[in-house]
Amino acid sequence: MCGIVGYIGKNQAAPIVLDGLSKLEYRGYDSAGMAVFDGSKINITKSVGRLKVLQELTHDGATMPGNLGIGHTRWATHGVPNDVNSHPHFNEKGTIAVVHNGIIENYLPLKKKLESKGYHFVSETDTEVLVHMLDYYYKGDPMGAIVKVLHRVEGSYALGIIFSDFSGEMFAVRKDSPLIVGQNGEGCFIASDVPAILKYTRTVTYIDNQEIVRLTPEGLHIYNVDEEELEKECVTIDWDAEAAEKAGYEHFMLKEMYEQPKTVTDTISPRIRKNDIVIEELGMSDEDLLSVKKIHIVACGSAYHAGVTGKYVLEGLARIPVEVDLASEFRYRNPILEDGGMVVVISQSGETADTLAALRESKKRGFKVLGIVNVVGSSIAREADNVMYTWAGPEIAVATTKAYSAQLIALYLLALKLARVRHTVTEREFGGMLEDLGRLPDQIELLLNNKNRIQRFANRYIAAKDVFFIGRGIDYAISMEGSLKLKEISYIHSEAYAAGELKHGTISLIEEGTLVAAVSTQPSLYQKTISNMVEVKSRGAFVLAVTCEGNREIEKAADYVIYIPQTNPFFTNSLAIIPLQLFSYYVAVGKGCDVDKPRNLAKSVTVE
Repeated sequence: MCGIVGYIGKNQAAPIVLDGLSKLEYRGYDSAGMAVFDGSKINITKSVGRLKVLQELTHDGATMPGNLGIGHTRWATHGVPNDVNSHPHFNEKGTIAVVHNGIIENYLPLKKKLESKGYHFVSETDTEVLVHMLDYYYKGDPMGAIVKVLHRVEGSYALGIIFSDFSGEMFAVRKDSPLIVGQNGEGCFIASDVPAILKYTRTVTYIDNQEIVRLTPEGLHIYNVDEEELEKECVTIDWDAEAAEKAGYEHFMLKEMYEQPKTVTDTISPRIRKNDIVIEELGMSDEDLLSVKKIHIVACGSAYHAGVTGKYVLEGLARIPVEVDLASEFRYRNPILEDGGMVVVISQSGETADTLAALRESKKRGFKVLGIVNVVGSSIAREADNVMYTWAGPEIAVATTKAYSAQLIALYLLALKLARVRHTVTEREFGGMLEDLGRLPDQIELLLNNKNRIQRFANRYIAAKDVFFIGRGIDYAISMEGSLKLKEISYIHSEAYAAGELKHGTISLIEEGTLVAAVSTQPSLYQKTISNMVEVKSRGAFVLAVTCEGNREIEKAADYVIYIPQTNPFFTNSLAIIPLQLFSYYVAVGKGCDVDKPRNLAKSVTVE
């Protein structure tokens, strides 16, 4: 969600901070601000809207001199988006400045206490409590004040802090919100994510919970809450900075859609060896896998939709019972976790707050947790008992495409591994499915190259008010993700329904000209889905069908058909989702929407 960047070193800080913030725009935000120490005082500039406004106000940072600065892009949680609520926040004397990602859950009682001590609040934010608490406890020792604050706040936070009394130092703290630090020969950096500082250094350190960093122009030191210095390993980032650029595509989302063949290859190839599946980082033996009696999949958004597909694939191939939960509901329904159960949490960023909370709740109850994540070193990757990486690389567009495709592949591989260990598929079936997996990248490429036909169809529905997606089994899971893609980037109302539920109320919403996208990739369900298509068409719907090559019978019930190549029915999501992604993209582009940064949305949801 919110983005943090900080710099201290030999160069002017403001241009570096602004540049770093521009690399974090994908995280979603509604305001931006920056604090820079000029040698005598801390100067702060804040603005509502895009980062461009802040850049114009400061002439790309030129009007804010100084070699020490922190910046922030805010996505509002406490208080509406405005200049006052924007970060950085500062104490009444203007001698302490703070940027914050996360939520302080006990800010109201803390605020009440501070008000009783004579402190005045000007914003509606929870963050302002932090800077006034730092002021309250500061007696000339920044570390001491920070430690006292950490002992009293509850919630999640990543903080960047400047004290004007210590113009040669910057401080950073982390708990449950992502934060990295880096350094080069000219200074040190803090950031919420790697792209912000990749231009300046490839050597980063991931900060863990309750750790405090003191940064100077010469280097950085990391401490625990007892102020004991820690030795931390550095990580070298090996992906190219160009991966965070559009590379000639109109939008990051389109670029990332076209990266899906490579993403799928990168996720599959290292795991298939000598006609077997080897997932080295999984850290689970065949005996461990055999001991699994039930799986709980927990995720949010598109990762949840991948999990729904995972349920059908895991149950169908490995014959293991699977429950799928929205992470935001999992903790609060007091789930029943039985012996032999394993919890699988899925997250692109590895920092999703609700998913991370579900992981911790599961571990607290003594259950093994497997994390399927994209970001190495993320909180979920570090805290899960076992981890499986998706290797999708950085994904900039808020609406996921390639990370979702990689999550599907990870679940296929896990299901096949379990199926072989449990002997629920024959060697011939197993070998055939490995071949089908190997063909997916080329088949996805083929579908992407059919974009012009989909674009022409999408242009007809730019003015649509309502779109419905229907399907059965895995096709229902595909419909859920197809519907989400359309609504989140085009702002068109869209819903997905299990096709068999149409007659239980939903069909009353169908009227003349309503677009219904029917997904039908499961041969055993072709006839039933065709019946549902006839039902909606007879009530005036225009039916778009997505189905497998050879299913010509569907043309009798559909007005427009998109064919996908033949593959194993368990893997059809990886192909059927491609035309639905393209359809959503071209509808949104036709409407003039900001495809990469949809309104009100954030890439990494690091608060509940």
